[in-house]
Amino acid sequence: MVIERDLLISLLKLTKDGPVLVENVKRDAKITMSIARKLLEKLQSEGMVYLNQDTVEADSYSRLKLAVKAVSTGSDMEYVSNMLRWQEFEEIAAVALERNGYTVAKNVRFKHAGRKWEIDIVGCRKPLVICIDCKHWRHGTSPSALKRIAEAQVERTRALAESLPNVSLELECTKWEKAKFAPAILTLMPVRFKFYDKVPIVPVLQLQDFLSQLPAYTEALKYFLKEFNHLRHDF
Repeated sequence: MVIERDLLISLLKLTKDGPVLVENVKRDAKITMSIARKLLEKLQSEGMVYLNQDTVEADSYSRLKLAVKAVSTGSDMEYVSNMLRWQEFEEIAAVALERNGYTVAKNVRFKHAGRKWEIDIVGCRKPLVICIDCKHWRHGTSPSALKRIAEAQVERTRALAESLPNVSLELECTKWEKAKFAPAILTLMPVRFKFYDKVPIVPVLQLQDFLSQLPAYTEALKYFLKEFNHLRHDF
């Protein structure tokens, strides 16, 4: 439905910085007020917006749902992705991890083997350390592209495991006897493959389901086992 698609795009464009007047949404989407309110009420019933008397707003999770719906109605994925703030992916991932008992570190930067590295999100829940690359898809998701992305995240994850313990990083896992470091890719939309070489590729709106099921199939994932030799002091 073209009218609904246009409204979704207008909402994504206008709600980046908080609540927006319904009048402005109507004007931007070039639709009548009655149609705008009808569609906004429908979106509210689906948990995608919060509609007040004269304003409408959407939090980060709601905006991601709007983006997925916009793509499903025919909007260009690259165009839609450009309307999302990069931090919205990270915020949703961090909240999901914390709700599932993980301690979370964002934008983890470190040095190893003469290189600088960065991992978007590291979640620690004994014995697993999940290292997430938040992929803001703007290009094709061909098998070759997925291969490059997954392999790069594998290398980042390996580098993190090898670099620890590191005085510049305060990660919960360094207090454990051992940890399993697993790479993962977070995307906006579902892609053709759910795994690439045992690296999970998870659509952001399915992250909660993925995390709830993760303990059951950790051994099926690619991971790097790290043992921490903690000093023992005898008194």
